[in-house]
Amino acid sequence: MNPFADRARSISGPATDALPVTPDDTNDLPMVAIALYVESGGAVEVDTVTGETRTIVVADFSILPLGIRRVRTTGTTASGLHALVLA
Repeated sequence: MNPFADRARSISGPATDALPVTPDDTNDLPMVAIALYVESGGAVEVDTVTGETRTIVVADFSILPLGIRRVRTTGTTASGLHALVLA
């Protein structure tokens, strides 16, 4: 039984997939993330869905609940990044 089969997707979650992220200064993520999961903490430089560039410092094993369209290489020191998306 799939508990997601008849459920409407919501930006408040839960996400339906987690995509590995390779930071990139020029290309957006393949899908806009509703949040970012970070395995090893540090700085994450992102472009938000509103078009702003922000640098946010996060701890190990953090979930950053922010609409993100790009994770930039420049300024990002965190690793093990995964975009939580509504696939």
